[in-house]
Amino acid sequence: MAQPTPARARICADCDGFPAVAITTGLRNRDGSRQILTATCRTCNGHGHTTRAALARAGR
Repeated sequence: MAQPTPARARICADCDGFPAVAITTGLRNRDGSRQILTATCRTCNGHGHTTRAALARAGR
């Protein structure tokens, strides 16, 4: 008998599932390491997937 499977989470269309990135500024710190800025996706708030609108409205 077939087993029910949970619905897969939708991958965020803006970040394609890669919600956090590190960007080098081109500058270096005193110890020689690079200065890095981190950025997260605003659409999915750094989760990598979006929830369905119906589930969000239902409070699930």
